[in-house]
Amino acid sequence: MGLVIRTARSEDAAAAVALINGYADRDLMLPRRLEDVMKTLPNWLVAVERDGEGGETVLGCGALAALTPDLAELRSLAVHADAQGRGVGSLLVAGLVSLAGDRDFAQVCALTLREAFFNHLGFDIVDRWSISPKLWQECIYCPKFDRCDEVAVLRTLRLPARAASGPTWPRVGHPLLKWPAWQPLRLAYCCQPLPLDGK
Repeated sequence: MGLVIRTARSEDAAAAVALINGYADRDLMLPRRLEDVMKTLPNWLVAVERDGEGGETVLGCGALAALTPDLAELRSLAVHADAQGRGVGSLLVAGLVSLAGDRDFAQVCALTLREAFFNHLGFDIVDRWSISPKLWQECIYCPKFDRCDEVAVLRTLRLPARAASGPTWPRVGHPLLKWPAWQPLRLAYCCQPLPLDGK
């Protein structure tokens, strides 16, 4: 008996999706489809509670998604309401950060409504434009994109191997923010073209 953090299996997917979409119904996170979780199972961890007869109940879940060769995002972190306050979320984050290190990512980011929780686990608050790959890949399709209330957080595991090249936006000096990555997104978001020389 007890709480175990492990890689998700096919039989865990439906419970994880139900947990995530329960929060999504309250506008607290993005929904997930069962087929998408099934396709990416090696990237998911679940927190399960084992009973004395070998049965397991999924109490929480979370996933790791590659954004760049150096940067991974922690997403879909959800803990069942009945398991709140038991450290389940912290254990899942620790497991996902460890997984990111095993996969040689330099940094792990997240968008969250609970930045203090992530601060306690070693993440720093950063400008959301500094994780522009995340914004470009998924957030622009979110109905809350123009009124997002989430905070970007980042934890560095090691120095990124790939240094930024080319001009960067002067207000954000983050090493992962490169001109080609954020310029199309900024145009789409702000509807204001910027000079191509970056000045």
